Amino acid sequence: MTKEQKKYNRELNRLRITVEHVNRRLKIFKILSDRYRNRHRRFGLRSNLIAGLYNYELAL
Repeated sequence: MTKEQKKYNRELNRLRITVEHVNRRLKIFKILSDRYRNRHRRFGLRSNLIAGLYNYELAL
């Protein structure tokens, strides 16, 4: 691989690892890691609330 390709891969992996860390933190809430068994019309609301809690935690 060329140096440019290696540099591009490093930058891509840095972004990817941050996304994977966020996914891991959100899956702590069982609603996002297990099968959702409640009313499906409320799933979006609940997942947005969980994401809001995580964003609030990041802001502190």
